[in-house]
Amino acid sequence: MSFVSKIFQSIKDIPNDFWDDLDCTGNIYYTPEFLYAFEKANKAIAFNYIFILKNDHVVAFANTQIVTIGIETITKNIRMSSKLRNLINRFFCNSHIRVLFCGNVFLSGEYGTFLKVGENKIETFKAIAGGVSKLSKSTKRLQTIFIKDFEDESLYITEHLESFDYASMEVESNMIINLKPEWDSFETFKEALKSKYRVKANRADSKSKALTSKLFNTEDIIKYKTELQELYQNTIDNADFNAQILNLDTYIYLKESFKDLFIVKGYFLNGKLVGFLSAMTNQSHLDAHFIGIDYSKNKEYAIYPRILNDYVRLGISTKSKQINLGRTASEIKSTLGAIPKNLTCYCKHKRYIPNKILKPFIKNVQIKSFKQHQPFK
Repeated sequence: MSFVSKIFQSIKDIPNDFWDDLDCTGNIYYTPEFLYAFEKANKAIAFNYIFILKNDHVVAFANTQIVTIGIETITKNIRMSSKLRNLINRFFCNSHIRVLFCGNVFLSGEYGTFLKVGENKIETFKAIAGGVSKLSKSTKRLQTIFIKDFEDESLYITEHLESFDYASMEVESNMIINLKPEWDSFETFKEALKSKYRVKANRADSKSKALTSKLFNTEDIIKYKTELQELYQNTIDNADFNAQILNLDTYIYLKESFKDLFIVKGYFLNGKLVGFLSAMTNQSHLDAHFIGIDYSKNKEYAIYPRILNDYVRLGISTKSKQINLGRTASEIKSTLGAIPKNLTCYCKHKRYIPNKILKPFIKNVQIKSFKQHQPFK
C-alpha cells in the first residue's frame, strides 16, 4: 500500500476536488471556510495542511500549526517537583520553543485529523504520522511535535504513534453534558437536578439579573472587537495553560461564513461589555469555544455561572444532543451534569537524544484532579 503526502501552506492553495474526494465537510471543523477563518486572522502562526493520497485519491487530512511557546508556560502547570521543573527549564535554556501542533491549537477535542470512511484506519493514520514527520524535517528551528487530542475510542489507532517515537500523555478532559429529549427548556432541565444543584443554577441567574445579554451579529463583533479581545485576554491570563492567543478577527470571519451556527453572546452591565461566550453548532453537538470575563465583576454578578447556564440554554434551543463545555473549571461544570471525556495527546522532541531524555517525563505527566458532582436525581 503506497501513500503520498501533499502539504499546502494555505487553504486557498488546496484544490476543491481534494475536499470532495475526502468527503469531510459535513463536519464544520473540516470545512475550508472554518479553517481559513483561523489562518486569515492569525498571521503569526504558520499553518500547514497535510493530505494523504492513495492511488491519486485523498484518503486523509491533518491540520497543523507551528507556534512559539515559552517553556515556563508549559512546565508551570505540569505536576512535578520544583527540582525537576527547574531541570527541564534549564534543559531548554529557559527559552521559547517552536512547536508543531497536529490538531487545532484553538479547539479542545478530536478536530485535527480526518480519515476517509472505508479506509484502513491504522495504515492511513500511520501515513498521516509520516506526513507530519515530513513537515517537521522541512521546518527550521523546530523543537517539539505535539499531536492532539484523541478520545479513548481512537487510541487503538493512535497508539501506533509510539512506533514513531512519540510518548503519550493524558491531558485535561473535555466536560460533556448529554441532553435528554424531554429537556425542552432550561426549566425542565433544572427539574432533573437535585435540589441543591437546582438552587445553585437559580442563584447564578438571580445574581446575574443586572446583566443584559445580546446575541451578536457580524457588525456587533466588529463594533466590540477591542472589548472582546480584552475580556478574552482576561481568561487567558487566568488559565492554567494556553498555547496561543486567538485573534478575535477570527470570530468576524466565522460569523460571516456560518451565520447562526456560530454564536457569540455578549453580557452588559450598565451598558459596558463585561463578558461573552462563543459556541459552534456542529451537526448534533453544541461546542463551547472561548469566553471572556471582567473578573472584577464576576463574583458579584456571577458572570461565569450565568455563562454556563446559558450554554445549557443554547444547547436546548438548538436541539443539540450534546454540549461540549471544553476543558478547565471541570468541577463547576460537573454541577450542571457535565462528565469528563478523556483526551490523550502524543509528544516528541524532534532530535533523538533530547527525545529519549524527555519521554519518561512526558509519560509521567499527571492531570489535575477534581471533585465530580452527580447533580441529577
